[in-house]
Amino acid sequence: MDVKEAVSKAKDYVATVFDAEQPKNIGLEEIRFDDALNQWLITVGFSRPWDASKPLVTALGRDLDLKRSYKVVHLKDDDGRVVSVTDRRVEP
Repeated sequence: MDVKEAVSKAKDYVATVFDAEQPKNIGLEEIRFDDALNQWLITVGFSRPWDASKPLVTALGRDLDLKRSYKVVHLKDDDGRVVSVTDRRVEP
């Protein structure tokens, strides 16, 4: 699979799996290919309603100062199967 397909699958997977948590601003953060495992490691970032540090909303209705969660989606290169989703910790 090429990189664009891997990224698309990872973002779609995160959107689907975390749907009940209302993820917003889903976006690509990092891409890595692990030759030893033959896997794509795609980091996807997103915000959830409780990630807002302050309940401020702009006149446009958008939350301000949203924190982000980062998940690493591990995809098999040969068939695109998701092997796992793990947290990517961000150092403060």
